[in-house]
Amino acid sequence: MQENKKIALQMAEDLKEIKAEFQRLKKSQAEQLKESWIDGQDVSIALNIGPRSLQTLRTSGKLPYTKVQGKCYYKFADLEALLESNYIRNKQSKSYD
Repeated sequence: MQENKKIALQMAEDLKEIKAEFQRLKKSQAEQLKESWIDGQDVSIALNIGPRSLQTLRTSGKLPYTKVQGKCYYKFADLEALLESNYIRNKQSKSYD
């Protein structure tokens, strides 16, 4: 009976360690995504905007970028920051009866 209790306790401890490792990996993947670079075409598709609108975001300084051999790249984190800065919370709707 004592042996079963020891095995159960060890399994519970192992499960806690596995869960902690899973959480660490999950967080690591999210951080990696934020540091990744995407090209202008992917940004245009994600925001559903055209090349001219994307250029306006660049030239206005609203969306930082880097340029390599004539092609623009954007950090995912900067794109996320742009969206967050323009986030509008839904205000209580007024009823017009």
